[in-house]
Amino acid sequence: MSSLLQPSRRSAAVSPFIAMDVMAEAGILERAGRAIAHMEVGQPGAPAPRLVREAAKRALEDGRIGYTEALGMMSLRERIARHYADHYGIGVPVERVVVTTGSSGAFILAFLAMFDPGARVAISAPGYPAYRNTLAALGLEPVDIETHAAGGWVLTPEAVEMAHRDAPLAGVLAMSPANPSGTMMDRTQLEALAKTCRRLGIWFISDEIYHGLAYEKKEVSALAVDDNAVIINSFSKYYCMTGWRVGWMILPEILVRPIERLAQSLYISVPKLSQIAAEAAFDATEELEIIKAGYAKNRALLLKELPRIGITELLPCDGAFYAYADISRFTNDSMGFCKRLLEEQGIAGAPGPDFDPVRGHKFMRLSFAGTYDDCLKTVEGLERFLKG
Repeated sequence: MSSLLQPSRRSAAVSPFIAMDVMAEAGILERAGRAIAHMEVGQPGAPAPRLVREAAKRALEDGRIGYTEALGMMSLRERIARHYADHYGIGVPVERVVVTTGSSGAFILAFLAMFDPGARVAISAPGYPAYRNTLAALGLEPVDIETHAAGGWVLTPEAVEMAHRDAPLAGVLAMSPANPSGTMMDRTQLEALAKTCRRLGIWFISDEIYHGLAYEKKEVSALAVDDNAVIINSFSKYYCMTGWRVGWMILPEILVRPIERLAQSLYISVPKLSQIAAEAAFDATEELEIIKAGYAKNRALLLKELPRIGITELLPCDGAFYAYADISRFTNDSMGFCKRLLEEQGIAGAPGPDFDPVRGHKFMRLSFAGTYDDCLKTVEGLERFLKG
């Protein structure tokens, strides 16, 4: 190939997703015969619920799996709308529900529909790395706003206003429960942030992908405080359907048709088989709550044992399935720390720079979405590692 042909500058702006790289490295070790405790990726260890799998089997036996409407199957959109009435007591018109290819597809559609090239969009640090990379890939400017213990490790209206004064923001993206920290925003915090966005005239996006996974508090949807908030959710986490790649959005009416036009051309429709399966997931609550109880048991183990072995600084993991740990008393290089931990102890953890480019070298994230045995092996391996 000619040396004049090069990848786009846009692609060069996208950093590696380090947790995924760690998963690939762990896979190499596993194929070589090593036993690995997988704590690196936010993926439920349980399979999709039985009702989900049975719905997919019936659909395959019935025959043809074709396109659906770009906004999703009407029956699934209706079921999602009913979920908001049942779970949150919020009425959502089915016309404002859009089915997407996971939350990842939802973010791409939302960013394209809301923002012009060069727009500045605020995200929290620490935060989910794909926000930053997706924004950069689309020619938008991610604006990291550091969160702190004094503010509950969540985005605050004061921090958003300060960033907006530096240079105008076009949008704010918040997540509750959050990745990597597990922190949650209560109704008062959400309402204050939403009011600030309305007053400043900027879009407010609420990533609610970890709803359903709260342990001592109840999660609040941003729809409860702002009918114009853009809500993004997915069947990947609580519903254990990561590989099915199906999620949804609740949109203000003004965005529905623009997003429909984008979806029609970008991917035509979400896979029908996944949509059929996802509709059944809403009837699998009993099985899903048993799985969630397993996460709670794993969480309790880590919250008890990590401080005992010297990892005493943990961000509040009120929801999701992550422990975000300050390891600065042991290292100022979490990338090297996690690499050695994997090689020497067979423990795959996610280094902090994935989530916070500035302070992440002092942190690592452990996902407790897998087995209790993996969590126990992680504590034991970390104890040996830290003593060695």
